Amino acid sequence: MSYQPRRLKSISESWRNQTVAIRILRGWLGITWIYAGWDKATDPGFLTKGSASFIGTQLSGYSTQSPIGGLFNKLIEHSTAVGITVMLTEFAIGLATLLWVSPTLAAFGGFTMSVGLWLASSFHVSPYFLASDSAYAILWLVYFFTLVGNRRTVDVALDRRGAIRIGALSGAAVALSFLGKAFPKSSAKAAETKTASGTAVKVIELAKINVGETHQFALSNGMPAVLFRTKSGVFAYSAVCTHEGCTVSFKSSNKTLYCPCHGAEFDPFGNGNAVQGPARDPLPAVKVKVEGNWVVLA
Repeated sequence: MSYQPRRLKSISESWRNQTVAIRILRGWLGITWIYAGWDKATDPGFLTKGSASFIGTQLSGYSTQSPIGGLFNKLIEHSTAVGITVMLTEFAIGLATLLWVSPTLAAFGGFTMSVGLWLASSFHVSPYFLASDSAYAILWLVYFFTLVGNRRTVDVALDRRGAIRIGALSGAAVALSFLGKAFPKSSAKAAETKTASGTAVKVIELAKINVGETHQFALSNGMPAVLFRTKSGVFAYSAVCTHEGCTVSFKSSNKTLYCPCHGAEFDPFGNGNAVQGPARDPLPAVKVKVEGNWVVLA
């Protein structure tokens, strides 16, 4: 039997030999890590200085709030290299988990990365169960010990075939990164238009946003923002969370701007003030006004 059929059989058997519970855990962790890498690969701002989602901005936030902030402070000047490494590592761990390539090493890598993310961004989240990073650390640790079993060592194939598999895995991670760059996330960007007072940057045609509705858009520098229209007029805020730089969105159930990363909430009708931690600073206001049939940047 040639190498490729044997490899496919090995992957298939690895799934069959695991219990249903471990298959679910393995599939969830593998797919989630691949998605995490894809999310970064398709984000035009992740490696772009000045953007809301730039890895350097995130590292800067970590350096001021993490218990190991000094380490992140030293990494800021190497932000792009850090971002590329994180993205490729997420792809590699996800693929290795699903395709049974050095599975124990991949599980330990997932655990280590989750602990690092917990220390970086969610260490101060209270109550602790709101921090998904710590939950993922436990999931990876459980999967790791399930693979190790009663063995006292971690199996890592260092022979020729093992090297080929790891090389192919690395190549696949790089290929996925380039593929993600070919399919960047789209955003509604503001454009210039002629108004009575001269050239202004238009946000949205007034008729396209009803009273009580919101509209997500991007500023000229790529920063996300959110527009509100009320009976009394229009106003807008930066959609960059003041905690760690994630993008907030309007939560209609309690009329707040909610950060999905760590649960911070802001009151858009109260000057953008933080009403629930871990964020403390308000969202910066974005000046907008109505000119003719358009909402434009003031």
